[in-house]
Amino acid sequence: MFKRLKPLVITTALAFIAAAVAHAANVHFKSNSAPTFSDQGTQLQSCLCLAGLGNADVTITVKTTGTATTLCTNQGGTAAPGQNKVPVKPSATQTFPATEIKNGNLCACLTTPPPPNPSAKAAGCPNNNWTASITDVTFATAEVVVVQSGKVVLDQKFNL
Repeated sequence: MFKRLKPLVITTALAFIAAAVAHAANVHFKSNSAPTFSDQGTQLQSCLCLAGLGNADVTITVKTTGTATTLCTNQGGTAAPGQNKVPVKPSATQTFPATEIKNGNLCACLTTPPPPNPSAKAAGCPNNNWTASITDVTFATAEVVVVQSGKVVLDQKFNL
């Protein structure tokens, strides 16, 4: 009877081992390689290196919070600083195919898009006939979320 069960036991054990290897075990930022965040005016560039990834596509999202400085322009082209700081939450997401993961490692840079311009009222322009535009963002926080095989494998927040 053991001779009949032996192939089944071996096959089952190999399936469990293969499944364990395919999924991320302990995703973390590589040693001595904390993420870097670079303020580019109205955008934030985030560069990071991950280790401990499995053999599946990975999606990285960088969520940010900040305060925008605005400029108000009237129909005649006269510009004046907006009176209100406008809260913004730009984010960037990118999916990387499993083929880009080498020995469980992946390095990437993501850049948030510029936030949409606020209303004249939100920016503190003199009236709604003015147009508001964002001239700069002071970023306060960034959150890095890594998803692999449909599961969040890393979620870490940073004060900037």
